[in-house]
Amino acid sequence: MNGYRDGFVIKVPGSSANLGPGFDSIGMAVNKYVTLFVNHSDEWKFTSVPPLSIKKEENILYTVCLELQKLWNVEAPPAHVLTMSDIPLARGLGSSAAAIVGAIEIMNVLCEKNLSPDEKLQLAAKFEGHADNVAPSLYGGLVVSTYQNDKWEYVKLPVEEVELVAVIPEFEAKTKDSRGLLPDSLSFSEAVTGSSHANVMLGAFMLKKWDLVGKMMESDIFHEPYRQKLFPNFQQLKERAGEAGAFGVTISGAGPTVICFCEKGKGRKVVSTLSSEFSQHKVELLQVSKAGSEVHSNHLCKVSSI
Repeated sequence: MNGYRDGFVIKVPGSSANLGPGFDSIGMAVNKYVTLFVNHSDEWKFTSVPPLSIKKEENILYTVCLELQKLWNVEAPPAHVLTMSDIPLARGLGSSAAAIVGAIEIMNVLCEKNLSPDEKLQLAAKFEGHADNVAPSLYGGLVVSTYQNDKWEYVKLPVEEVELVAVIPEFEAKTKDSRGLLPDSLSFSEAVTGSSHANVMLGAFMLKKWDLVGKMMESDIFHEPYRQKLFPNFQQLKERAGEAGAFGVTISGAGPTVICFCEKGKGRKVVSTLSSEFSQHKVELLQVSKAGSEVHSNHLCKVSSI
């Protein structure tokens, strides 16, 4: 196991993608994590706490580990992978992207591939289909990505003095279904307008012009006008969050989670307000995860008895 004879632990942050106009391009890592405990085993075994009632063939960790062995034409030593996660499934907080990144980290260790950060991104985006979630899960922080000449390019930008309030519904929204709500195309002028909103939003982030960030974030024309029907009280929530101190509100990824952006110190008031008025949803104060995926040796992580 390349120096991890006593097993190893992988920690991968979840993420919020798009941030409004940055459709399929911008993502931010958040402090909700999937943690994987990996140990030697006589056969491959994937378990989770709490248990997940899914078939092995539907387990992203299993399928990506299998596909990577085929891609590299290797047979990895079998392992027991125990998953613990506080990233809710199918809620727009990057659960599938975090699992893909985790699987790549597992195979990187087991197969002693010594992948570079960029090689990990190319693989992760290949499995996910785009990089807006996998890039922040790999690198942490705020990451902007694009695909050009058969390669994903990215930049990681510093983000400070920001808190996030997540409003998480109990119902799921599959990315495939959410994408089905989108139009097949936009006019040239609409595309120019939409991309310019994303450009200004990023510039405002760097200059900490929060009112301008929020203005651009809430001016998306690529996906939010079509997806907001997933969250029936979306407009009302935006208004109440803004009154409580949020400078911008947007759908997280494919939804249905809604993310409210606040200056440091203002998030708790937003949580209090929204928890009271939207009690049917879970409302949580989140932080930007500055670190991306991490791999640690841990002789205490043996889980053979679980």
